[in-house]
Amino acid sequence: MKKVVTIGGGTGSYMVLRGLKKFPFSITAVVTIFDNGGSTGTLRDEFGILPPGDLRRCLVALSDDERGSVLRDLFNFRFNKKGSSLHGHSFGNLFLLALSEIYGGDTEAIKKASELLNLKGRVLPVSLDKSHVHATLEDGSEIVGESNIDIPKHNGNLRIVNLQLKPPARIFRETEKAIREADVVVICPGDIFSSLVPNLLVGGMKEALHACKGKKVAICNSMTKWGETHGYAASDMMKELLKYSGLRKFDYVVCNTREISAKVQAQYAKEKKYPVRVDAALEKCAKKIIKADLLTDVDLVRYDPETVGRILYKI
Repeated sequence: MKKVVTIGGGTGSYMVLRGLKKFPFSITAVVTIFDNGGSTGTLRDEFGILPPGDLRRCLVALSDDERGSVLRDLFNFRFNKKGSSLHGHSFGNLFLLALSEIYGGDTEAIKKASELLNLKGRVLPVSLDKSHVHATLEDGSEIVGESNIDIPKHNGNLRIVNLQLKPPARIFRETEKAIREADVVVICPGDIFSSLVPNLLVGGMKEALHACKGKKVAICNSMTKWGETHGYAASDMMKELLKYSGLRKFDYVVCNTREISAKVQAQYAKEKKYPVRVDAALEKCAKKIIKADLLTDVDLVRYDPETVGRILYKI
């Protein structure tokens, strides 16, 4: 069975993993742990655990569809009562916190949750080290913290020219081994500077990717994001991933070619998000470009998990 490793966090990894689990793969999801906002950030600060939000999403994505529906609903449930100390907290985040306290650590908590959800694969943190993302903008100013990049309070038109982890973080040993032994490594779609690149910054990641003899695949976003990739074309996004990964080229870049309706574009434009232009320079970023209709038939720009899974299966 082919070994597939995904790298990412949040919605993008969730989508890819839901697609992959329908095919005969041995799946390992590598997840960013540098989030510091919302419920995740509060639990990270108060209890010193790994940020559970993206870990939770990947656990839910790989959970057994037949046996885990109730548990999946519980993991996704978010308390919504203003004034309550639980307001904004996800049950899944609290559940992972409880498991960590009971079994003495984050990795044990992930393992126990995996057993309960009957996972079709495994979920690993990219690192166990506690670190924060620092972004340098083109005007020389510095933004500290994933949440301040994700929801910019600065001029979001300014490009990020450098990203660092402070203090430095080291790749988790099981994660390093999984990447080195992978038949395919997939960098999922997601926020480039707050979700994807931080994974590539951990010490040992470049070396693990270089040592991996498997194929390296990147799935391109279909929309830009103000504060991170405003005005970016597809090649701009891929160049950033290549820069921080240490790779010269990807073996494959997968991108969406379906046109987004004017109505949906107008909705996203309110948040200063615009369709990503698949430009000619993208050819320099990969040995092969795969262009396909990746979108679901809804009023949101979302990739269809099964379509993405089928493409990766063919690769």
